[in-house]
Amino acid sequence: VQLQASGGGVVQAGGSLRLSCATSGRVIGGFSMGWFHQAPGQERVFVASISASGKSTRYADSVKGRFLISRDGAKNTVYLQMNSLKPEDTAVYRCAATPTSYYSDDTGYTVGQYTMWGQGTQVTVSS
Repeated sequence: VQLQASGGGVVQAGGSLRLSCATSGRVIGGFSMGWFHQAPGQERVFVASISASGKSTRYADSVKGRFLISRDGAKNTVYLQMNSLKPEDTAVYRCAATPTSYYSDDTGYTVGQYTMWGQGTQVTVSS
């Protein structure tokens, strides 16, 4: 499966963006999906994930209450709604996937738990 992230841009602090991760080559059913961000010179940092079943989600403490992850099986797309953005949210955002049971409620939160990665989309939040 190939992952294509989009929706990044430049926004003022307090603004919103919605990132999309479209998959090609295979439906996302049976895949746990996640978002990570990576600032220049830094390692990838977990942001949010959603289980293959769609019933479970997990968020980094820094984004709880501000970001919302969701998935649309019919469109083979995962979304990250980002609200109340802060300058510290500035980074390249990459989506990730890993195959699992179609009914799995597991939500990965480490880089090593994902086997497929998209190239990322830049999010810049100005103060």
